[in-house]
Amino acid sequence: MELILIRHGLPIRVDNSETGEEADPSLSPLGLRQAEALADWLIHGPAAEKIDAVYSSPKKRALETVQPLAKGLEQQVIIEPRIIEYDAGETSYIPIEEIKGEPEWYEMIQAGIPDPRAFQAQVIEGIESIISNHSGGRVAVGCHGGVIAVYLAHLMGVTQPLFFEAHYTSMNRVMAASTGERSVVSMNELAHLQVASVPLSSYKKN
Repeated sequence: MELILIRHGLPIRVDNSETGEEADPSLSPLGLRQAEALADWLIHGPAAEKIDAVYSSPKKRALETVQPLAKGLEQQVIIEPRIIEYDAGETSYIPIEEIKGEPEWYEMIQAGIPDPRAFQAQVIEGIESIISNHSGGRVAVGCHGGVIAVYLAHLMGVTQPLFFEAHYTSMNRVMAASTGERSVVSMNELAHLQVASVPLSSYKKN
């Protein structure tokens, strides 16, 4: 089967530090455009693809990214709680582009994962469950940069779990055989944004 791992579109910034509520940002206007471009490419693009199921993390930013695709396919989005991002429970969400200029920004991201091995194991379990449910099919999965990175790291034997930065609404493909073999086919596919003239830059300062 073919697995299409899709990072969510650009979300808004959320700071709930005063209320203590968990941050669960929606997509920004640019993120919504990215999601629509993705759906149009997969359904009506030059290489339109038959997609048998659409899954999502429970987070709004992931769900809103694949909702246009599911709607166009007349399918319901299936929620898989194990592919939630490592920042679950945090009271703020800051797009990574806003902290990249900070000293030691990568270490800051790494420090946000309290138990990298447990997070990776949870992600692997969730994705492998999706694979087992759709033998011979093609499935789109709306999830997160950290989720994609740790799963691909697992497949490629990379010891640094966040070795890879998936772009917003990028497609990252994995072929999964029923006999257990897994192969990474592509990473960071962004043709849908280029064709639709959606800015490739993930974040723009006002």
